[in-house]
Amino acid sequence: MPGPENDADLQLLSEAAEAAGALALRYWKHAPSAWEKDAGAGPVSEADLAVNDLLEARLRAARPEYGWLSEESLDDPARLQAERIFVVDPIDGTRAFLNEEGGFAHALAVVERGRVVAGVVHLPVLNLHYSATATGPALLNGEPIRPSATATVDGSTVLTSKLSDDPAQWCGPVPEYRRSLRSSLAWRLCLVAEGRFDATISLRPAWEWDIAAGSLIAERAGAIASDRLGRPIAFNAPSAQANGLVVAPPVLHADYIRRLRAWPG
Repeated sequence: MPGPENDADLQLLSEAAEAAGALALRYWKHAPSAWEKDAGAGPVSEADLAVNDLLEARLRAARPEYGWLSEESLDDPARLQAERIFVVDPIDGTRAFLNEEGGFAHALAVVERGRVVAGVVHLPVLNLHYSATATGPALLNGEPIRPSATATVDGSTVLTSKLSDDPAQWCGPVPEYRRSLRSSLAWRLCLVAEGRFDATISLRPAWEWDIAAGSLIAERAGAIASDRLGRPIAFNAPSAQANGLVVAPPVLHADYIRRLRAWPG
């Protein structure tokens, strides 16, 4: 994973994310058409599809040899044979977008042989631009970021859903953490990377397009990003999913993994 190639890809992702933000803002607060996906997969809007079209055209024109995985594109099995692929969520946090809230993001990553090597999470309304390569620092608007120093689950601030309050998910009592949530999972990872929250966990399967960019940013900041069993996540999997997600500073991450019930995946 040569550094100059990753740097060039990061520049490409950053410019594409900014273009995506400009396009998304043309729809934001203008009542875009929206509908529910099949099988309870959540909402999608005409803005999601327009941003996806823009990103696919722009990124694939620049790197035609790369594979493609996006929430809003039909999955092409050819990606499994590609050396490098783009992993994209055109609008992560569509509910926030449709509710005219600013907490939606464009999440773009490059994956090489299962590992994320460049990633960008861009929030145009909030003017937040997170980025990292596999060999560089995690940055927020060009400045380095670090996670918190919190070491124990009890008392930690965690971005997670109500499912985490289910006693069946834990080996012992439900921890005494302080739970919050943000619509964009990619942003949740970045909020941990910059230390605004101590951890984020997802106890359901996590789609790669939601977590690829943010997991690299969190790791380059100094956190650990794993599945719910504590295993590294291998990206560009046939299922395009990870068995849950735990992201936190190293000591806190170990405490979460120790206390979570280990459901196989």
